[in-house]
Amino acid sequence: MRKWVPSALVFGVLVGSATGQEAASIHLVEQPPVGISRIAPGVFLVDFGQVAFGNLSLTPANVTPSEPITLRFGEALKNGQVDRHPPGSVRYAEVKVAPKGAETVIVAPPVEARNTEAPAVLSPAPWGVLTPFRWVEVEGWPTELHADQIRRRAAFDSTWVDDAATFRSSDPMLDKVWDLCHYSIKATTFAGVFVDGDRERLAYEADAYLTQLSYYAGDADPRIARATFDRLTKFPTWPSEWAPHMVFMAYADWMQTGDTAWLAAHYEGLKTKLLDERVGADGLVISTPELIRHGDIVDWPGHERDGYVFTRVNTVVNAFHLRALQEMSELAEALGKQTEAAKFMEQERTAWETFQEKLFDPVRGLYRDGVGTDHASLHANLFPLAFGLIPADERSQIAHWLVSRGMAGSVYAAQYLLESLFENGEDAAALALITAPGDRSWRHMVVSGATITWEAWDQKYKPNQDWNHAWGAAPANLLPRFALGVQPLTAGWGRALIRPHPGTLTGVEGRMPTPRGELSVRWTREKTFILTLTIPAGMTAKVELPALKGSSEVWAGGAPVKAHREGQWWTVEKDLSGTVTIEER
Repeated sequence: MRKWVPSALVFGVLVGSATGQEAASIHLVEQPPVGISRIAPGVFLVDFGQVAFGNLSLTPANVTPSEPITLRFGEALKNGQVDRHPPGSVRYAEVKVAPKGAETVIVAPPVEARNTEAPAVLSPAPWGVLTPFRWVEVEGWPTELHADQIRRRAAFDSTWVDDAATFRSSDPMLDKVWDLCHYSIKATTFAGVFVDGDRERLAYEADAYLTQLSYYAGDADPRIARATFDRLTKFPTWPSEWAPHMVFMAYADWMQTGDTAWLAAHYEGLKTKLLDERVGADGLVISTPELIRHGDIVDWPGHERDGYVFTRVNTVVNAFHLRALQEMSELAEALGKQTEAAKFMEQERTAWETFQEKLFDPVRGLYRDGVGTDHASLHANLFPLAFGLIPADERSQIAHWLVSRGMAGSVYAAQYLLESLFENGEDAAALALITAPGDRSWRHMVVSGATITWEAWDQKYKPNQDWNHAWGAAPANLLPRFALGVQPLTAGWGRALIRPHPGTLTGVEGRMPTPRGELSVRWTREKTFILTLTIPAGMTAKVELPALKGSSEVWAGGAPVKAHREGQWWTVEKDLSGTVTIEER
């Protein structure tokens, strides 16, 4: 069932590029409160259950107060009331209205420049100011306040269907983390493009790519991601590593849709995102003193960099450059540009050899932060591992070292850290980091009462953080991709990869929307590993099962099938389709 059921569609618009085909359709949905309580004479606290970006409609129903009514919007509570002085960029707004008769009035927060002036992504003027809030305090209401008299008008992507994607596992806390992160993606679609949160309401390339991954895990429609890409083409941002993220976004679009027409229209612009203007004779990207001071970012905020030492040749920046070259070669190949594909591949090969020679320390088996320093940070190792830059015989040792360091980076770097662990045999550690005790995990957000993911792990790590940052929602894509085990193997989902990474879990079930229809998976791991999947028409799946101790064969559809064991995986040799159950024996 759908969690949010619109009681009325108030207004819808297309937001994004000039053509409706590539524009994201955002609408206002009226939502009733989940609870109303009287906290003082004439004062009511209204709870909408989760934070959303919006404003209010108020229907007095012939209530005519003698004085204006005060409404206080808030993301936070303090001592049972809306927090009027919340920390950092956590939102609070106060409005006075004087309703008369039974006429419904729209109540919006006061106008602020960050919401209504460029370069912020603007909401449609007829909607009024939107703010993120969960609670509303109503003071001066002369009678009982009823649920049908107050509604939140919340802005969401109109293509989003709440239960199109599901995830449930044997770990209840992991399920709560997925719920938080999945809803965070929906709630932050309010602007029609992926923005960095409410403090700036700007599109940034890294934020956009991480959000795109999680959005595709909940909605197969590419329009909002493409609208974001178009905006970032016109308004690029400053960090060195953010430019290659545009290549990542285009590659993710191609893998999701298989649409080479869209790719061809944007291909030439992608070439400008490779940092080629900074490449030296040895193929590595060089950073000037100015770029070291204001350009190379590694992680954000700055104190999340694990003591990273910045040098003229930065390991993290070069890892992004190499990954972008890899993906550009594949994109050129997809467009039939064989000469350019070979050029990108050769450029990547030459730079990779120098990368290994100058940045890898064979004595420690770790990557240095850059040329000229022996410091080896978490980040100098997690990004090369996540991007497949590390020789196969070195990966396990580096993955194990990363596990020993824990969550020593921000919620942004966590996307790539956890990818590197899942893909290199450390799935139990990856899952443990997601739900770890302490204040550097998603468990901390859940137990703190967050309903949208935060910009940072905690207020103390970024005092000006906002509480509605989609780049903090990485488990929304990581859990379907790795714990459930579903990823596209070919562009456009003609062929999927089903490869669960169970860690310590004993069962997972869920579904993911794809351009070809719903793909559902259920697996259990007890004495044997049993996986049931339903693959939509027009798609086949390569299936790999985690090899349990003592297993010697694989059955599918009640009969043995050809499969071979390679490392920790059983690989079914023939692709599967339709609904089928696979079991290790």
